[in-house]
Amino acid sequence: MVQKRTSGTATAAPRPRRRRRWLRILIIATGILAIVLAGTLGYYYAVFSRLVDDRLHGERLRTTPRVYARPMELRKGQALTEAQLVDRLNDLGYAQKATAVKPGEFAEGAREVWVVPRAGTVAGRRVRVVFPQQPVAKAGGPAAPAAERLERLEVMGVGARETVQLEPPLLTALNSGEREKRRHVRLAQIPPHVVRAVLAIEDRRFYDHPGIDPIRMVGALTTNLFGDRPYLVGGSTITQQLVKNVFLAAVIANPLERSRSKMLPALPSVGAWRRKVTEQAMAVVLERRASKDEVLELYLNEVYLGQRGSFAIHGVAEGAKLFFGKDVTNLSLAEAATIAGVIHSPYNLSPFTSPNRARDRRNVVLREMVQAGFVAAEAADLAAAEPLVIVPRALEAEAPYFVDMVGQQLAERFPALVQRSQRLDVYTTLDLHLQRLAQDAVRQGLTHVDELLSKRKRRPGPAQAALIAVDPRTGEVLAWVGGRSYNQSQYNRVLTARRQPGSVFKPFVYLAAFEKAADEGRADITPATLVTDEPTTFLFEDQTWEPRNYEDQYDGPITLRRALAHSRNTATVRLAEMVGYDTVAGLWKRTGPSMVPKPYPSIALGVFEATPFEVATAYTAFPNLGQIRPLHAIRQVNMDYKEAAKPAPPATKPLSRPETAYLVTNLMRSVINEGTAASARGAGFALDAAGKTGTTNDLRDAWFVGFTPELLTVVWVGFDDNQALGLSGSQAALPIWTSFMMRALAGRPNLPLPEPEGIVWVQIDRDNGRLAVPGCPRTFREAFLPGTEPMEQCELHKY
Repeated sequence: MVQKRTSGTATAAPRPRRRRRWLRILIIATGILAIVLAGTLGYYYAVFSRLVDDRLHGERLRTTPRVYARPMELRKGQALTEAQLVDRLNDLGYAQKATAVKPGEFAEGAREVWVVPRAGTVAGRRVRVVFPQQPVAKAGGPAAPAAERLERLEVMGVGARETVQLEPPLLTALNSGEREKRRHVRLAQIPPHVVRAVLAIEDRRFYDHPGIDPIRMVGALTTNLFGDRPYLVGGSTITQQLVKNVFLAAVIANPLERSRSKMLPALPSVGAWRRKVTEQAMAVVLERRASKDEVLELYLNEVYLGQRGSFAIHGVAEGAKLFFGKDVTNLSLAEAATIAGVIHSPYNLSPFTSPNRARDRRNVVLREMVQAGFVAAEAADLAAAEPLVIVPRALEAEAPYFVDMVGQQLAERFPALVQRSQRLDVYTTLDLHLQRLAQDAVRQGLTHVDELLSKRKRRPGPAQAALIAVDPRTGEVLAWVGGRSYNQSQYNRVLTARRQPGSVFKPFVYLAAFEKAADEGRADITPATLVTDEPTTFLFEDQTWEPRNYEDQYDGPITLRRALAHSRNTATVRLAEMVGYDTVAGLWKRTGPSMVPKPYPSIALGVFEATPFEVATAYTAFPNLGQIRPLHAIRQVNMDYKEAAKPAPPATKPLSRPETAYLVTNLMRSVINEGTAASARGAGFALDAAGKTGTTNDLRDAWFVGFTPELLTVVWVGFDDNQALGLSGSQAALPIWTSFMMRALAGRPNLPLPEPEGIVWVQIDRDNGRLAVPGCPRTFREAFLPGTEPMEQCELHKY
């Protein structure tokens, strides 16, 4: 018995020891696991905190270059309506008040607008902008009637002013190849009803949860499974949405950001659940690193509201301007609810593409606001009864083709600045007022072209157009339209469309002729020189060529002035033959084109390729008296609000003598006054100007180039596939030029084209080019270089 007890004791003793051993192992394993878990959580908390801090300190906004137009200018006599001015002020983010008192405010009165500029020539002063009380009738006058023009500018404490300058308007933000429209506003600047509309529909308990809301998630699941609502309820909080769309999206999409944040193991690259867990964890971290108001402000500035044309729209401030043409401070309750409703599904709930769904969603938001106690039921009912009225603004309003060109120049000329993390502001030469006038002129002109083509039963498919307007004195690009619709085609025709310039090249033939005559001291090539305009066969390198005039019209012996005014082909080729085709080609080469034409007879008629940009550059030689002013678009680049680069204007390049350039300019006056562009005068364009129509072989392309001392504009119209347009330059391009120039120069003084010293003026018989006598029925005051004026009197009318 003793042995049995001894044996039983021996076998029972190890069991407690084994239990204690396993317990120790379990405790140690649990401790190790806790340490690993704590370390892992600490690591990811540190990683998430770093990423959150980077984003919160505005890195995303700083690294997005923002492109601005030139400062907005108001000018007495400007072609601008009261509604357009209000629209411009909303673009600048001005708040509409009953009385404008503080900088950044404006108020409407009876045919007047009061505005207090934030910056510019009269910053902080109240400005009264007065418009005519009644339309002023006119007989066959300009396209911009007096009723559409700014009548008077008054600055309080200063008096009447001719011009008032405000701050530059934002065009767009450039971000990783995607263009975005956003305008950052402080939370205090956003009206309470806008904030409450967003909270009511997106996250009613925002101020009560720590970044994630289990109650909301359970409620959303229950409502979506068993509820009878006509829409799905989301479970993500505003903080989670912000993390998903701003913080995580930037890291996942950008390998550079990913490496900088050192988050490779944490990113949920596989499995939606990992992404959701990461999103929730970062949401909690975000709310520990920032206040509720900071999170909400960032969300309201970053929330995606859809795509318009080439622009991604972000933020309630930009949405207010896009949908309603207003600053966010001026939104009504119904408008605020509309914007809040779009957030859930910007594509399906867009007021532009789905107005009925957008209106229904707006009313859902209003009901949610009532349930949350954010608004009275009566106010919500009134708002729900309002029609959905949006601003049908053109997609091209922010000069997308121009912005593309600026983006290219920025990357090419300032790569070091673009790669920096600081905020970058790019100030350009674009005049947004002229840009919108240009877009209107192109749109209306192409509608007219479509009608003409339809009547002639031409091929289907829309014609395209390009317009570039520059200040010839400085080379600054003021307006740029690269095509009919950027949304349909991003092909930038101003910069890259190589087409035959046709007859717009002819002035350079005349310039080459006058230059060579001056070089050789010849007096036989002047504006009054007679050339034979008749069917002619030209021989060149054992080949023959027989150019023909438009519609086979020939005038026989005519002066060079009439030959250019009426765009006579054979007379121009004969002139090129007289001075040498190589002389003509050499002169064009000095204008700086990317391709130099061969010195064949066809060069006289512009049978080679050039872009509208190159044509505009070359034409600056005429108003600048022989000096080419290279074009440029970037005025200044600021980094973190400090000047980082201010490119000097490109140096002028000499092309010809001032006197010979003026002779050609004076010839081109006749193109507008009595030649192929005379319809511009018939339309009411009255300023001193010069220009040239252009029509290529088989009516393939239509051009017009024209200028005053302060504005030079090139217009091209044609098909992208190089099919014949079937219309001349005076039919297709000239009406666009005329419409734009009349409105662009409305209220401007009639400045004469510059004339150099030494020009000799002589009254001649306009038919035979000799000195006029009292009996000459048609005379003309002609310009000559000294010593080249005619000495013989007109014999035909002498007696």
